[in-house]
Amino acid sequence: MIRVRYLALAIAPLALAACDRADEARGVDHGETLLSVSASGQAESRPDRAQFRAGIETFSRNATSASDANAKKIAEIVAALRELGVAEEDIQTQSVNVGRIEYGDREGQYRAMNVVEVTMDDPDRAGAAVTAVTEAGANVLSGPSLTMSDPEATANLAYADAYKAARQRAEAYAEAAGMEVSRVLYIRDAGGQQGQTWLRGAEAMNEAMVQRTSNAPPPPVAPPPPINMGPRPEEGGMMVGTTRSNVYIQVDFALREK
Repeated sequence: MIRVRYLALAIAPLALAACDRADEARGVDHGETLLSVSASGQAESRPDRAQFRAGIETFSRNATSASDANAKKIAEIVAALRELGVAEEDIQTQSVNVGRIEYGDREGQYRAMNVVEVTMDDPDRAGAAVTAVTEAGANVLSGPSLTMSDPEATANLAYADAYKAARQRAEAYAEAAGMEVSRVLYIRDAGGQQGQTWLRGAEAMNEAMVQRTSNAPPPPVAPPPPINMGPRPEEGGMMVGTTRSNVYIQVDFALREK
């Protein structure tokens, strides 16, 4: 489920200037006026993927027994996941190590650790999976991380709406000035944020654009996403919620007299 939310606009200092040689180099013809607009767009989508890590840490007086005990327990953890319907290809080993402890209360013992990463296409069942591996003996846990299998689709919706907002603002300025929008000269992807992932923007095309954009205030920073505290024990499920994409663009329009 993807839904588009209200678009917040950030209008950079507007360059409404008659065409000169510098403007001609940026694509404005004689008799046109340059209008530069910055806009932001937002879109939200419900995550359809959950990932978490589960593992076992064991200790013994020798490396062989520590490794054997660890292998037995990780097999029980994997079996619990398979019983829950998690496919074998969605369980991936992340780390396996055995080493001697050289300090602390366990000095001289051997520590073995095995951690797997679990991917689930149904985030609502991630809470049950975490419970299952815990009951199977997992004592190393992290996550879950809620993501989208196609994050680009939501980002593209946000970019499309950012452009729509920029176009509407350009038309409003043109109308107020007794002009009309004749052409789009330049569109720059200024990046943004999707959940906890940063979306990298495009580099400016030339030095003139770098100079112009460096004098403009930076786009507003998206608020941090809510922290996922995991399933509530009394519910036994995941609060999946939605992931927001906040993106920013810069658009140059050419205006002309009506």
